[in-house]
Amino acid sequence: MHEKDTEELLSEIREDEDMKLFLARNRQEFRRPLSEYLCDIMEKKQLCRTDVIRDSCLNPNYAYHILSGESTNPSRPKLVALAIAMHLDFDEIQYLLRYAGFSPLYPRNPWDAIVIAALRKGFSVWETDNLLDSLGETVMLGNLKKEQLAK
Repeated sequence: MHEKDTEELLSEIREDEDMKLFLARNRQEFRRPLSEYLCDIMEKKQLCRTDVIRDSCLNPNYAYHILSGESTNPSRPKLVALAIAMHLDFDEIQYLLRYAGFSPLYPRNPWDAIVIAALRKGFSVWETDNLLDSLGETVMLGNLKKEQLAK
């Protein structure tokens, strides 16, 4: 957890002449790699990596690479699939998306609105993708065949 709030850090940046010293003094205040954050969530929620990977419906090797830090730039839809597999609630997903540098889910965006509705209904990744596909939106899992989505 961070000891300083964002305003404190901004104030220090404005006042500090030595950026190298600022960085060294505040190292613990910066975001950790996404993979570490995801692993912390899984540990906190007592989730098994194997179950999360399976439930995400992502390519297992790709999902493993995200969770191990070998893949540092997952797409927003892939990150949402992992979040659903981790049973994150709406607020947790919003924070995760911001943490990873993405925009949060926005109800005025059709894709996001569908995902928000699926979250509210407790849909799995497959069910969410099926809903996205049935409403003409891009699916999270990429170029999966429609018959796979119907499973």
